[in-house]
Amino acid sequence: MSFLVALLLLLSLALCVLGVSVGSTGFENLIGPLLHPDIDPTATAMAQQIVVDIRLPRTLGAWAAGALLGLAGAVAQGLFRNPLADPYLLGSASGASLGVALTLAVLGGSGGMLAGANMMNGGEVSAFSGSLLVRLGLTGAAFCGAVLAVLLTLALSRGVQHTLRLLLAGVVVGVVLGAATQMLLLLSPDSLQAMQAFMLGSTAFIGWAACALMAGVWLLCVLAGGLLGRVLDGLSLGEATAHSLGLPLGSLRIALVAVLALATGTAVAQTGLIAFVGLAAPHLVRSVIKTTHGRLMLLASLMGGALLMAADTLARWLIAPQELPVGVLTAVLGGGYLLWLMRRNSAGFAGGAQ
Repeated sequence: MSFLVALLLLLSLALCVLGVSVGSTGFENLIGPLLHPDIDPTATAMAQQIVVDIRLPRTLGAWAAGALLGLAGAVAQGLFRNPLADPYLLGSASGASLGVALTLAVLGGSGGMLAGANMMNGGEVSAFSGSLLVRLGLTGAAFCGAVLAVLLTLALSRGVQHTLRLLLAGVVVGVVLGAATQMLLLLSPDSLQAMQAFMLGSTAFIGWAACALMAGVWLLCVLAGGLLGRVLDGLSLGEATAHSLGLPLGSLRIALVAVLALATGTAVAQTGLIAFVGLAAPHLVRSVIKTTHGRLMLLASLMGGALLMAADTLARWLIAPQELPVGVLTAVLGGGYLLWLMRRNSAGFAGGAQ
Protein backbone atom coordinates (compact mmCIF):
# COMPACT_ATOMS: atom_id res chain seq x y z
CA MET A 1 0.00 0.00 0.00
CA SER A 2 2.78 2.45 0.87
CA PHE A 3 4.29 2.04 -2.59
CA LEU A 4 0.94 2.84 -4.27
CA VAL A 5 0.40 5.89 -2.04
CA ALA A 6 3.88 7.20 -2.88
CA LEU A 7 3.33 6.50 -6.59
CA LEU A 8 -0.01 8.36 -6.65
CA LEU A 9 1.45 11.31 -4.76
CA LEU A 10 4.40 11.54 -7.17
CA LEU A 11 2.03 11.30 -10.12
CA SER A 12 -0.12 14.07 -8.65
CA LEU A 13 2.95 16.27 -8.15
CA ALA A 14 4.03 15.77 -11.76
CA LEU A 15 0.51 16.50 -13.00
CA CYS A 16 0.42 19.65 -10.86
CA VAL A 17 3.57 20.98 -12.52
CA LEU A 18 2.13 20.10 -15.93
CA GLY A 19 -1.22 21.69 -15.08
CA VAL A 20 0.40 24.98 -14.13
CA SER A 21 2.13 25.02 -17.53
CA VAL A 22 -1.00 24.46 -19.65
CA GLY A 23 -3.65 27.04 -20.50
CA SER A 24 -4.96 29.52 -23.04
CA THR A 25 -1.86 31.65 -22.46
CA GLY A 26 1.07 29.61 -23.73
CA PHE A 27 3.84 28.66 -21.31
CA GLU A 28 6.39 30.32 -23.60
CA ASN A 29 4.55 33.63 -23.05
CA LEU A 30 4.77 33.24 -19.28
CA ILE A 31 8.29 31.96 -18.71
CA GLY A 32 10.00 35.05 -20.15
CA PRO A 33 8.24 37.64 -17.93
CA LEU A 34 8.65 35.40 -14.88
CA LEU A 35 12.39 34.87 -15.44
CA HIS A 36 13.08 38.50 -16.39
CA PRO A 37 10.70 40.66 -14.32
CA ASP A 38 12.68 43.89 -14.92
CA ILE A 39 12.05 43.97 -18.67
CA ASP A 40 8.26 44.38 -18.55
CA PRO A 41 6.77 44.73 -15.03
CA THR A 42 3.22 44.74 -16.41
CA ALA A 43 3.72 41.46 -18.27
CA THR A 44 5.38 39.98 -15.18
CA ALA A 45 2.44 40.96 -12.96
CA MET A 46 0.03 39.44 -15.47
CA ALA A 47 2.06 36.21 -15.66
CA GLN A 48 2.19 35.96 -11.87
CA GLN A 49 -1.57 36.44 -11.65
CA ILE A 50 -2.19 33.71 -14.23
CA VAL A 51 0.12 31.21 -12.54
CA VAL A 52 -0.44 31.97 -8.85
CA ASP A 53 -4.05 33.17 -8.76
CA ILE A 54 -5.61 31.09 -11.56
CA ARG A 55 -3.70 28.01 -12.71
CA LEU A 56 -2.23 26.82 -9.41
CA PRO A 57 -5.47 26.95 -7.37
CA ARG A 58 -7.38 25.50 -10.31
CA THR A 59 -4.98 22.57 -10.61
CA LEU A 60 -4.90 21.90 -6.87
CA GLY A 61 -8.66 22.36 -6.71
CA ALA A 62 -9.11 19.76 -9.45
CA TRP A 63 -7.08 17.34 -7.33
CA ALA A 64 -9.13 18.10 -4.22
CA ALA A 65 -12.47 17.71 -6.03
CA GLY A 66 -11.33 14.45 -7.61
CA ALA A 67 -10.11 13.20 -4.24
CA LEU A 68 -13.52 13.93 -2.68
CA LEU A 69 -15.34 12.16 -5.51
CA GLY A 70 -12.99 9.17 -5.38
CA LEU A 71 -13.51 8.80 -1.64
CA ALA A 72 -17.28 9.21 -2.02
CA GLY A 73 -17.29 6.55 -4.73
CA ALA A 74 -15.53 4.07 -2.47
CA VAL A 75 -18.04 4.78 0.32
CA ALA A 76 -21.01 4.41 -2.04
CA GLN A 77 -19.79 1.12 -3.50
CA GLY A 78 -19.12 -0.29 -0.05
CA LEU A 79 -22.38 0.98 1.45
CA PHE A 80 -24.57 -0.34 -1.37
CA ARG A 81 -22.37 -3.41 -1.97
CA ASN A 82 -22.49 -2.60 -5.66
CA PRO A 83 -19.38 -1.96 -7.80
CA LEU A 84 -21.47 0.26 -10.12
CA ALA A 85 -22.53 2.65 -7.36
CA ASP A 86 -21.34 6.24 -7.74
CA PRO A 87 -21.38 9.28 -5.43
CA TYR A 88 -24.55 10.71 -7.00
CA LEU A 89 -26.84 7.78 -6.15
CA LEU A 90 -28.53 9.55 -3.23
CA GLY A 91 -29.78 12.37 -5.42
CA SER A 92 -27.07 14.88 -4.55
CA ALA A 93 -26.33 15.73 -8.19
CA SER A 94 -29.97 16.47 -9.00
CA GLY A 95 -30.36 18.48 -5.81
CA ALA A 96 -27.29 20.57 -6.60
CA SER A 97 -28.55 21.17 -10.14
CA LEU A 98 -31.93 22.31 -8.86
CA GLY A 99 -30.30 24.65 -6.35
CA VAL A 100 -28.18 26.24 -9.07
CA ALA A 101 -31.14 26.50 -11.44
CA LEU A 102 -33.23 28.24 -8.76
CA THR A 103 -30.43 30.71 -8.05
CA LEU A 104 -29.94 31.48 -11.73
CA ALA A 105 -33.67 32.00 -12.16
CA VAL A 106 -33.68 34.48 -9.25
CA LEU A 107 -30.66 36.27 -10.75
CA GLY A 108 -32.42 36.41 -14.09
CA GLY A 109 -29.56 34.54 -15.75
CA SER A 110 -27.43 37.71 -16.07
CA GLY A 111 -24.67 36.81 -13.64
CA GLY A 112 -24.88 33.17 -14.58
CA MET A 113 -24.54 33.87 -18.31
CA LEU A 114 -21.25 35.67 -17.68
CA ALA A 115 -20.01 32.75 -15.59
CA GLY A 116 -21.08 30.25 -18.22
CA ALA A 117 -19.47 32.19 -21.06
CA ASN A 118 -16.14 32.44 -19.24
CA MET A 119 -16.26 28.77 -18.33
CA MET A 120 -16.82 27.66 -21.91
CA ASN A 121 -14.36 30.12 -23.49
CA GLY A 122 -11.45 29.10 -21.30
CA GLY A 123 -10.31 32.69 -20.70
CA GLU A 124 -7.88 32.82 -17.80
CA VAL A 125 -7.86 36.44 -16.71
CA SER A 126 -11.57 36.77 -17.49
CA ALA A 127 -12.31 34.04 -14.96
CA PHE A 128 -12.17 36.72 -12.26
CA SER A 129 -14.44 39.14 -14.08
CA GLY A 130 -17.68 37.58 -12.76
CA SER A 131 -19.26 38.83 -9.58
CA LEU A 132 -17.88 37.16 -6.45
CA LEU A 133 -21.32 37.29 -4.88
CA VAL A 134 -22.75 35.43 -7.88
CA ARG A 135 -20.13 32.69 -7.54
CA LEU A 136 -20.69 32.37 -3.79
CA GLY A 137 -24.42 32.22 -4.36
CA LEU A 138 -24.15 29.46 -6.95
CA THR A 139 -21.71 27.47 -4.81
CA GLY A 140 -23.86 27.77 -1.70
CA ALA A 141 -27.01 26.88 -3.64
CA ALA A 142 -25.37 23.78 -5.12
CA PHE A 143 -24.17 22.56 -1.73
CA CYS A 144 -27.49 23.23 0.01
CA GLY A 145 -29.38 21.54 -2.82
CA ALA A 146 -27.16 18.47 -2.63
CA VAL A 147 -27.56 18.15 1.15
CA LEU A 148 -31.34 18.70 1.04
CA ALA A 149 -31.67 16.06 -1.67
CA VAL A 150 -29.83 13.53 0.50
CA LEU A 151 -32.06 14.42 3.48
CA LEU A 152 -35.13 13.94 1.28
CA THR A 153 -33.78 10.54 0.21
CA LEU A 154 -33.31 9.55 3.85
CA ALA A 155 -36.85 10.68 4.67
CA LEU A 156 -38.37 8.67 1.81
CA SER A 157 -36.37 5.56 2.69
CA ARG A 158 -37.36 5.95 6.39
CA GLY A 159 -33.77 5.87 7.52
CA VAL A 160 -30.79 3.80 6.46
CA GLN A 161 -31.77 0.40 7.81
CA HIS A 162 -32.64 -1.01 4.39
CA THR A 163 -29.96 -0.45 1.75
CA LEU A 164 -32.20 -1.37 -1.17
CA ARG A 165 -34.91 1.05 -0.05
CA LEU A 166 -32.28 3.79 0.35
CA LEU A 167 -31.00 3.11 -3.16
CA LEU A 168 -34.49 3.21 -4.70
CA ALA A 169 -35.33 6.41 -2.82
CA GLY A 170 -32.16 8.02 -4.18
CA VAL A 171 -33.13 7.08 -7.73
CA VAL A 172 -36.64 8.49 -7.28
CA VAL A 173 -35.36 11.74 -5.77
CA GLY A 174 -32.85 12.11 -8.59
CA VAL A 175 -35.48 11.66 -11.28
CA VAL A 176 -38.01 14.01 -9.67
CA LEU A 177 -35.50 16.78 -8.91
CA GLY A 178 -34.01 16.40 -12.38
CA ALA A 179 -37.46 16.90 -13.91
CA ALA A 180 -38.00 19.95 -11.69
CA THR A 181 -34.69 21.41 -12.90
CA GLN A 182 -35.64 20.93 -16.54
CA MET A 183 -39.04 22.54 -15.96
CA LEU A 184 -37.41 25.50 -14.25
CA LEU A 185 -34.98 25.97 -17.13
CA LEU A 186 -37.88 25.96 -19.59
CA LEU A 187 -39.47 28.79 -17.60
CA SER A 188 -36.15 30.69 -17.34
CA PRO A 189 -34.33 30.27 -20.69
CA ASP A 190 -31.78 32.97 -19.81
CA SER A 191 -30.24 30.51 -17.35
CA LEU A 192 -29.57 27.80 -19.91
CA GLN A 193 -25.99 28.81 -20.79
CA ALA A 194 -24.75 28.94 -17.22
CA MET A 195 -26.69 25.81 -16.31
CA GLN A 196 -25.08 23.97 -19.21
CA ALA A 197 -21.66 24.94 -17.89
CA PHE A 198 -22.59 23.58 -14.45
CA MET A 199 -23.98 20.34 -15.87
CA LEU A 200 -20.87 19.74 -17.98
CA GLY A 201 -18.52 20.42 -15.06
CA SER A 202 -15.56 22.79 -14.87
CA THR A 203 -12.73 23.73 -12.54
CA ALA A 204 -12.39 27.20 -14.09
CA PHE A 205 -13.62 29.15 -11.06
CA ILE A 206 -11.80 27.36 -8.25
CA GLY A 207 -9.79 29.80 -6.13
CA TRP A 208 -7.64 29.50 -3.05
CA ALA A 209 -10.62 29.72 -0.68
CA ALA A 210 -12.33 26.82 -2.47
CA CYS A 211 -9.08 24.82 -2.36
CA ALA A 212 -8.81 25.33 1.39
CA LEU A 213 -12.45 24.36 1.90
CA MET A 214 -12.18 21.17 -0.15
CA ALA A 215 -8.86 20.24 1.49
CA GLY A 216 -10.41 20.62 4.95
CA VAL A 217 -13.47 18.56 4.02
CA TRP A 218 -11.26 15.91 2.39
CA LEU A 219 -9.13 15.58 5.53
CA LEU A 220 -12.26 15.26 7.69
CA CYS A 221 -13.79 12.65 5.39
CA VAL A 222 -10.58 10.62 5.15
CA LEU A 223 -10.32 10.47 8.94
CA ALA A 224 -13.99 9.54 9.27
CA GLY A 225 -13.65 6.97 6.48
CA GLY A 226 -10.69 5.36 8.21
CA LEU A 227 -12.74 4.98 11.39
CA LEU A 228 -15.77 3.63 9.51
CA GLY A 229 -13.89 1.26 7.21
CA ARG A 230 -14.55 -1.71 9.50
CA VAL A 231 -18.29 -1.21 8.99
CA LEU A 232 -17.95 -1.52 5.22
CA ASP A 233 -15.76 -4.58 5.66
CA GLY A 234 -18.51 -6.15 7.76
CA LEU A 235 -21.26 -5.19 5.31
CA SER A 236 -19.29 -6.75 2.44
CA LEU A 237 -19.71 -10.09 4.21
CA GLY A 238 -23.47 -9.64 4.58
CA GLU A 239 -25.93 -8.08 7.02
CA ALA A 240 -25.98 -11.12 9.32
CA THR A 241 -22.19 -11.21 9.60
CA ALA A 242 -22.04 -7.48 10.29
CA HIS A 243 -24.60 -7.89 13.09
CA SER A 244 -22.67 -10.83 14.52
CA LEU A 245 -19.61 -8.60 14.79
CA GLY A 246 -21.55 -6.35 17.15
CA LEU A 247 -21.59 -3.35 14.83
CA PRO A 248 -24.37 -0.79 15.43
CA LEU A 249 -25.30 -0.68 11.77
CA GLY A 250 -28.01 1.97 12.04
CA SER A 251 -25.89 4.76 13.48
CA LEU A 252 -22.81 3.78 11.48
CA ARG A 253 -24.77 3.80 8.23
CA ILE A 254 -25.93 7.32 9.03
CA ALA A 255 -22.31 8.33 9.55
CA LEU A 256 -21.34 6.79 6.20
CA VAL A 257 -24.19 8.59 4.42
CA ALA A 258 -23.04 11.84 6.07
CA VAL A 259 -19.48 11.31 4.76
CA LEU A 260 -20.85 10.50 1.31
CA ALA A 261 -23.11 13.56 1.23
CA LEU A 262 -20.47 15.94 2.59
CA ALA A 263 -17.75 14.83 0.17
CA THR A 264 -20.05 14.80 -2.87
CA GLY A 265 -21.83 18.06 -2.03
CA THR A 266 -18.58 19.93 -1.48
CA ALA A 267 -17.05 18.74 -4.76
CA VAL A 268 -20.20 19.36 -6.82
CA ALA A 269 -20.64 22.83 -5.35
CA GLN A 270 -17.19 23.86 -6.59
CA THR A 271 -16.93 22.07 -9.94
CA GLY A 272 -20.43 21.17 -11.12
CA LEU A 273 -21.28 17.64 -12.23
CA ILE A 274 -18.20 15.61 -13.15
CA ALA A 275 -18.97 12.05 -14.17
CA PHE A 276 -17.15 8.74 -13.72
CA VAL A 277 -14.32 9.92 -11.44
CA GLY A 278 -16.07 8.61 -8.33
CA LEU A 279 -17.06 5.42 -10.13
CA ALA A 280 -13.73 4.63 -11.80
CA ALA A 281 -11.27 5.53 -9.04
CA PRO A 282 -12.12 2.62 -6.68
CA HIS A 283 -12.10 0.21 -9.63
CA LEU A 284 -8.62 1.33 -10.67
CA VAL A 285 -7.35 0.85 -7.12
CA ARG A 286 -8.88 -2.64 -6.87
CA SER A 287 -7.26 -3.60 -10.17
CA VAL A 288 -3.86 -2.90 -8.60
CA ILE A 289 -4.24 -3.99 -4.99
CA LYS A 290 -6.69 -5.88 -2.79
CA THR A 291 -7.22 -4.09 0.49
CA THR A 292 -9.71 -3.26 3.23
CA HIS A 293 -12.28 -0.49 2.84
CA GLY A 294 -10.47 1.83 5.24
CA ARG A 295 -7.37 1.81 3.06
CA LEU A 296 -9.43 1.70 -0.13
CA MET A 297 -11.05 5.03 0.70
CA LEU A 298 -7.66 6.72 1.05
CA LEU A 299 -6.28 5.12 -2.11
CA ALA A 300 -9.44 5.84 -4.11
CA SER A 301 -9.30 9.49 -3.06
CA LEU A 302 -5.67 9.78 -4.19
CA MET A 303 -6.55 8.03 -7.45
CA GLY A 304 -9.55 10.31 -7.98
CA GLY A 305 -7.42 13.40 -7.41
CA ALA A 306 -4.85 12.27 -9.97
CA LEU A 307 -7.58 11.35 -12.48
CA LEU A 308 -9.38 14.69 -12.33
CA MET A 309 -6.14 16.66 -12.35
CA ALA A 310 -5.03 14.78 -15.48
CA ALA A 311 -8.43 15.25 -17.13
CA ASP A 312 -8.47 18.97 -16.34
CA THR A 313 -4.99 19.46 -17.80
CA LEU A 314 -5.95 17.48 -20.90
CA ALA A 315 -9.18 19.49 -21.29
CA ARG A 316 -7.16 22.73 -21.34
CA TRP A 317 -4.55 21.38 -23.76
CA LEU A 318 -6.53 19.52 -26.44
CA ILE A 319 -8.10 22.53 -28.22
CA ALA A 320 -6.09 25.40 -26.66
CA PRO A 321 -6.66 28.33 -26.43
CA GLN A 322 -10.24 27.04 -26.05
CA GLU A 323 -10.94 24.35 -23.48
CA LEU A 324 -13.22 21.35 -23.21
CA PRO A 325 -15.60 20.99 -20.25
CA VAL A 326 -13.77 18.57 -18.01
CA GLY A 327 -16.98 16.68 -17.22
CA VAL A 328 -17.36 15.76 -20.91
CA LEU A 329 -13.80 14.45 -21.02
CA THR A 330 -14.16 12.36 -17.86
CA ALA A 331 -17.44 10.92 -19.18
CA VAL A 332 -15.82 9.87 -22.48
CA LEU A 333 -12.69 8.44 -20.86
CA GLY A 334 -14.58 6.86 -17.96
CA GLY A 335 -17.16 5.31 -20.25
CA GLY A 336 -14.42 3.89 -22.45
CA TYR A 337 -12.66 2.43 -19.41
CA LEU A 338 -15.82 0.76 -18.14
CA LEU A 339 -16.55 -0.69 -21.58
CA TRP A 340 -13.04 -2.13 -21.69
CA LEU A 341 -13.49 -3.51 -18.17
CA MET A 342 -16.79 -5.15 -19.12
CA ARG A 343 -15.22 -6.66 -22.25
CA ARG A 344 -12.27 -8.00 -20.27
CA ASN A 345 -14.51 -9.52 -17.61
CA SER A 346 -16.79 -11.04 -20.25
CA ALA A 347 -13.80 -12.58 -22.02
CA GLY A 348 -12.51 -13.98 -18.74
CA PHE A 349 -15.92 -15.46 -17.92
CA ALA A 350 -16.21 -17.03 -21.39
CA GLY A 351 -12.72 -18.52 -21.08
CA GLY A 352 -13.55 -19.95 -17.67
CA ALA A 353 -16.79 -21.47 -18.97
CA GLN A 354 -14.88 -23.40 -21.60
